[in-house]
Amino acid sequence: MPHSRPPGRRRAALRAGAVAAVLTCATALSPEPAGAAPPHRADPVVRTAQGDVRGRAHGTYETFQGIPYAQPPTGALRWHVPVPARPWRGVRDAGAPGPACTQADLKTGKVTGSEDCLRLHVTRPAGRAPAGGRPVLVWVHGGAFVQGAAADYPAGRLATRGDAVVVTVNYRLGVFGLFGHPGLGGAPDFTLADQRAALRWVRDNARRFGGDPRQVTLFGESAGALSACAHLVSPGSAGLFRRAVLQSGSCLTSMPRAAVVPGTPAWSPWARERDTSAAGAAAARRLGCGRAADALRCLRALPAAKLATPELMRAFTAVSYGNRTLPEEPGRALRAGRFQRVPVVQGTNRDEMRYFVADAFAAFPVRDEKDYRARLRGSFGDAAADVERLYPARAFPTPALAWATVLTDRSWTCTTLRADRLLAARVPVYGYEFADRKAPNVFGLPTVPEVPYGAAHGFELTYLFDVPAPFTAAQRTLSARMTDAWTRFARTSVPGPGWPRFGGGAPRVQSLAPGAGGIRPVDASAAHHCAFWERHGA
Repeated sequence: MPHSRPPGRRRAALRAGAVAAVLTCATALSPEPAGAAPPHRADPVVRTAQGDVRGRAHGTYETFQGIPYAQPPTGALRWHVPVPARPWRGVRDAGAPGPACTQADLKTGKVTGSEDCLRLHVTRPAGRAPAGGRPVLVWVHGGAFVQGAAADYPAGRLATRGDAVVVTVNYRLGVFGLFGHPGLGGAPDFTLADQRAALRWVRDNARRFGGDPRQVTLFGESAGALSACAHLVSPGSAGLFRRAVLQSGSCLTSMPRAAVVPGTPAWSPWARERDTSAAGAAAARRLGCGRAADALRCLRALPAAKLATPELMRAFTAVSYGNRTLPEEPGRALRAGRFQRVPVVQGTNRDEMRYFVADAFAAFPVRDEKDYRARLRGSFGDAAADVERLYPARAFPTPALAWATVLTDRSWTCTTLRADRLLAARVPVYGYEFADRKAPNVFGLPTVPEVPYGAAHGFELTYLFDVPAPFTAAQRTLSARMTDAWTRFARTSVPGPGWPRFGGGAPRVQSLAPGAGGIRPVDASAAHHCAFWERHGA
């Protein structure tokens, strides 16, 4: 069960991410447990392909934590594709999660975690599995590709209510996962390679935990959803999952210049491999490892803390394309129809950008119409007047909320709906919009009166994972309905009756909000002015 300490890792990631324009963050729901209960003879033991593991029984469900799916990527294996974990003898204790992958507080520079982190956690219902096995959901966490951990997402409720096996995965972050250098032949995207190795582990071991390896759903939020997009368009990931759920992060997600921080360039989660490789060569020179002949040997000899600086972690947060792992830019692949033919659930939150605008408000406020117009000009140039006519500040409680609405519509909702259309031309797609504007703030975020969070980025996560939250009765019902939909999709490829399949002349998505009528089909495109944003190049 999660601890109740405020998740500072998430708060720090988002604050630093907003200032640095690293805007795919949604991280820890709960901190890593300090330890685990000692094993009991009633605790379950499972024989994996590498050896036996002893988990922990929690009444209605069982957990197996910290199982290695690859060897520690240290020494010569730093910036190397993951190597399968070595077999072990005896019974390995799987009662504690082990370390998160190396990461840094982007504000203070404090380094936590370890390079010996390629572990995953399995949660399954107690009791015998059905004859065909349970569906398996593999979770890829968010955190801007710089922070977060598998252990931050306890999944007992998903497993028991949905009668499913849930696997949460650690993967290399920042400079350890997305570094490039000419000596590496470019930028091999070790982050994606780790996730792919975990999916192979699931394929090889699912039955041992009562799961069905033919029924694997890949799901993730923010950076985790962007990862799922990358796997959808990566030929090397074909056959490793049968369905995908993308929460707040599509292949087309992007932001205009100066979206959160004035003066910053436009943002995309994707980078050309040659640009990442050039950035790595420049970083190597700054680190005193500039000699081409032995640059990698020099870099691999450096202590992890020397690399896990805020500067270097921020510098390598984009997923590179043009390599063997990700041959082409995901948006281009989507437009060309080059993606896995699997059913998809994809959606966003109604107020995504309120999180980032609120988080940056103290440093970059939008207090009045003058501030608002300046931000519009900074992001949209000659089109600023057109945007202001559609989103006049006087139509919103505060100018800051007007700005957050502009960015939500342009950067999240409408780009995702466009991705829905491209996917729906070839595979079943089910869209959603999480719309609980009274979702509890379980992240310890400060109150910003000018920007109430509403249904902000990441606020749906507590409805799916085991995090203490002051839910109302209606919110508890919404949580149950969402859990049912996610796991029903993992079992049947359809999230439930009454959820419209995306497509046709008037594509609709499922609104997810508490109370009577809160769950219903809506025209999100009209509500978020997507025709306007299509004309303006969003």
